[in-house]
Amino acid sequence: MNGRRLFATAGRVLSQLRHDPRSIALMLIAPSLLVGLFAWLFSDQDGVFDRFGGPILALFPFIVMFLITSITTLRERKSGTLERLMTTPLAKADFILGYAVAFGLMALLQAVITVSFAVWVCGLETEGPLWQLGLVAIVDALLGTALGLLASAFAQTEFQAVQFMPLLVFPQIILGGLFMPRDQMPEVLHAISDWLPLSYAIDTINAVSAGEEGWDVFGPLLIVVAFMVGALVLASLTLRRRTA
Repeated sequence: MNGRRLFATAGRVLSQLRHDPRSIALMLIAPSLLVGLFAWLFSDQDGVFDRFGGPILALFPFIVMFLITSITTLRERKSGTLERLMTTPLAKADFILGYAVAFGLMALLQAVITVSFAVWVCGLETEGPLWQLGLVAIVDALLGTALGLLASAFAQTEFQAVQFMPLLVFPQIILGGLFMPRDQMPEVLHAISDWLPLSYAIDTINAVSAGEEGWDVFGPLLIVVAFMVGALVLASLTLRRRTA
């Protein structure tokens, strides 16, 4: 891995995004709009948004970044850009981590905008500090980026990339603890949820919302980071130069 090539890749991705306002809008604005819609839907029911608003902040950035990253990376392969890049000294790890850095910066902006909107516009109340909400939103967006890169390594078309959502995204939404506390699930489903990174992201956001501190917050978050790193490693090992 070469740091100069890594950051050159990140700069190239950011330059491409600058000329793609629709993707920028999807990353930076769509999560806030979805949070606002959810808050509006339950505006007449006291406490509902405060209860579910935190997990929603973990969910929407994750989904949006998964979609954007998987499709954008796949386009690189289909256009032949990746094949041309691989004729240079650029390593697969440089390519994958360059994408992760570029989308990580977008995730930072996304988290600031979404958390600020949820708290100051939608009225989300939480016992923990706002910076922890933002940190969880950033990590979840990066997790979506990492899984999107992994999915793009196996997909051959953009439609196939989207089809990975039922495999990598939907089970995490259902079993992550958003709809039912994980300790109240059937034993088998609880065991499965222990292997899903979004479960720990929701655990973290619930801990922040409840005002908990220390390991209750950062323990589950570290598990999410471990899943993210593992996904990036797998993506770099399985990335193909082109789509047949």
